[in-house]
Amino acid sequence: MFLYSLAATMGLNDPGTTLLFVLLSVLFIMWFFKAKQPWKGRLPPGPFALPILGNLFQVDRRAPQKSLIKLGEQYGTVFTIWFGSCPAVVLCGHEAVTEALIERGHDFSGRYILPVFKKLSNGYGIAFSNGERWKQLRRFTLSTLRNFGMGKKSIEERILEEAQFLVTAIRNKKDTPLSPNHLLRCAASNIICSIVFGDRFDYEDKRFLTLMGKIAENIQNLSTPWIQLYNNFPTIVDFLPGLHKKQFQNAEHLLNFIKQMVQSHKESLQKDFPRDYIDSFLIKMEEEEHKHDSEFIHMNLLWTIMNLFLAGTETTSTTLQWAIQILAKYPQVQEKIHREIDEVVGSCRRPTVEDRAKMPYTDAVIHEVQRYIDLAPMGLPHAVTKDVEFRGYLIPEGTNVVPLLSSVLKATSQWETPEEFNPNHFLDENGSFKKSESFMAFSAGKRICPGESLARMELFLFLTTLLQSFVFNPVIDRKNIDISPVISGFSVVPNDYEFDVISR
Repeated sequence: MFLYSLAATMGLNDPGTTLLFVLLSVLFIMWFFKAKQPWKGRLPPGPFALPILGNLFQVDRRAPQKSLIKLGEQYGTVFTIWFGSCPAVVLCGHEAVTEALIERGHDFSGRYILPVFKKLSNGYGIAFSNGERWKQLRRFTLSTLRNFGMGKKSIEERILEEAQFLVTAIRNKKDTPLSPNHLLRCAASNIICSIVFGDRFDYEDKRFLTLMGKIAENIQNLSTPWIQLYNNFPTIVDFLPGLHKKQFQNAEHLLNFIKQMVQSHKESLQKDFPRDYIDSFLIKMEEEEHKHDSEFIHMNLLWTIMNLFLAGTETTSTTLQWAIQILAKYPQVQEKIHREIDEVVGSCRRPTVEDRAKMPYTDAVIHEVQRYIDLAPMGLPHAVTKDVEFRGYLIPEGTNVVPLLSSVLKATSQWETPEEFNPNHFLDENGSFKKSESFMAFSAGKRICPGESLARMELFLFLTTLLQSFVFNPVIDRKNIDISPVISGFSVVPNDYEFDVISR
């Protein structure tokens, strides 16, 4: 009331102006008291930060990784940037990222929970948890995913079966131009659905279509300037209308769907015959119901499923979307994959994972797609698990650490033509596939994506099955296909194009 009275005495009678004055006053007071408490530690140097706003105006909100790479050229491979009143230590380049995430993996294995994720999950689930909770959930999840076929022949069969559903769905479009994005999202989602829920969904299932739409919308919104603003000033933006409200509504819709699936599993559970991830978690919950420190509780079940569902749906499908666009833009690359498929697989049988070792060019193209698109340019934020001495600086426990994966995947010191699509990055002089330590598309260290082996299998089997069956030609002139992202930040969002899909 005092601030409103003060505004009135200053002659600010317009309600909008008064509200703005109050909000700015609150921000100033918050900054003033924070400034009275010097930040613990010896953080690396970085650009000058404004009170309250931090380095907001020095970071391009539509491509923040590019701004951070430029700042790295000025301040070095380890520097500090301020998101609002919170510092973040940025790791830039192959050496710094490798030293922190791999050589000092335990020290940097924490997860810094951005405000939007804190509001959503409150630290539950595998993706945005720390300490004993994260360790228990990760150990259980990796073991359970392996039990249900991840990395084995059984999951290969599921992917191949789903790939045939995808081919049939495309053929049913009867040679009309189509954007494959929706079908790719459904196909990728059905793989993780079969592991987590024990079943797949028809591509025309209305409930499934709604879920896919909300997932796509939320992933895209995470990279928008508005959600970045929310992460900088959550206390203030929470009171305002905007995309963050839609983000939370969509998440609640997805969570309600997961709750229904869990309840259905509870009603039909047979302890001796777990059908999927949910069954396995429910059995574990019952086994540990009397342990006071057990992390196998209802909220961790819901949010771990949410994490797996979202990651398993969006990352693979988005990579496949990019791959088709790139192959349509560069027909010589697509034609070379077609020849390799014809030579190794032929037209009478389905591709298998074993074929990958005999198809170095196709393998190189898939890796180069992942490198070039730079799907998660800044990775998910890490946090140090204790006060850490690193390269002469003291990073306090819990500090946000940004491993700038883009600076590794696009490093001029590591790649011949880092800004161009070039499959030769992964081929030696004999045309054999060659690995690179700078390939960090799945991140690195203890927080590396737990579904990496599944994603690798999906990308190879889905793409080779599609190219065994079809040629993808753009409706527009190839020169006009823009393979730069519409938005980049949390993830990269591709343009949406239609293609003439011709049966081979």
